[in-house]
Amino acid sequence: MPLDRTLLSWLTIAAVLLAFMALVVAAAAWRRAGRVSGRAAGRAGTTHRPPSPRGTAKGTPLAADQVAAEIDALRADVSSSLRHLAVVRYDAFGDMGGHLSWSMALLDDAGDGVVLTSIHGRSDARTYAKNVASWTANQQLSPEEEEAIRFARTGQA
Repeated sequence: MPLDRTLLSWLTIAAVLLAFMALVVAAAAWRRAGRVSGRAAGRAGTTHRPPSPRGTAKGTPLAADQVAAEIDALRADVSSSLRHLAVVRYDAFGDMGGHLSWSMALLDDAGDGVVLTSIHGRSDARTYAKNVASWTANQQLSPEEEEAIRFARTGQA
C-alpha cells in the first residue's frame, strides 16, 4: 500500500522533531551527570561521615563511653537476629536421587528459632516447621534436622 507524499512529509517532520527532543533531553542528562560527577570529584579528598548518632551535633566526635554504649546497643540488636543458618540436603527415600529433600535451621545467638524441613517424594513434597529454643527442639528431630542445628551452631557447612 503506497503512502501519499503529504503523509510521508508529515511523518518525516514528526520524526525530525522527535529526534530533536531526544537530543535535547540527552544533552540535559549529560550536563547533569557532568555536574554530579564534578561534585563527587571535588569531595574525593574528604572523608565520609555517617549520620550523627543520637543527640550529637554533626561533626562532633563521640566520647569513648558513648562509642561503647552504641556498640553494646548494636550487639543487643544483632543478637536477636537470625544469624545462624544452615541447610542440609539429602535423599529422604532410597529410590529417589538428587538430594531434593532438605532441612534448614534459622537461629539467633541464643539458639532460638525454627527448623524447616521439606521432604520430597515421587508425587508430593511435605514441609514441616519445628520450634527451637536454646539449641534444642520441643519435638523429636530427624537426624538431618539435628545436623542442621549443629552446623548452624558451629558455623560449619
